[in-house]
Amino acid sequence: QVSLMESGGGSVQTGGSLRLSCVASGDSISTFFMGWFRQAPGKEREGVAYIYQRKMPWYHDSVKGRFTISQDNDKNILYLQMNDLKPEDTAVYYCAADPSATFDWPHWGQGTRVTVSS
Repeated sequence: QVSLMESGGGSVQTGGSLRLSCVASGDSISTFFMGWFRQAPGKEREGVAYIYQRKMPWYHDSVKGRFTISQDNDKNILYLQMNDLKPEDTAVYYCAADPSATFDWPHWGQGTRVTVSS
């Protein structure tokens, strides 16, 4: 079992940067399929970035070139570096873990809010 807790959200202006962290406790995330998701007001939750061991990360088209997903296996932390933020990035961001890499995503954090003002 793994527990996840996000932090690092906040309010920034357009063009600003934030780094989200997701601290995992319990099992090591080094072999898990890990992801960041977001849910904007009135919209469905969507995948933002995924990372799986040493494979090429996946990014939603809207964040390519601006967001970077990474993980520190020694610290058991997942990161999302977000640069050049835009108002449309405003959402609650969640990290998720999928130990079986089957896109079931059974483990979720509580979310951290990101607000980007123009």
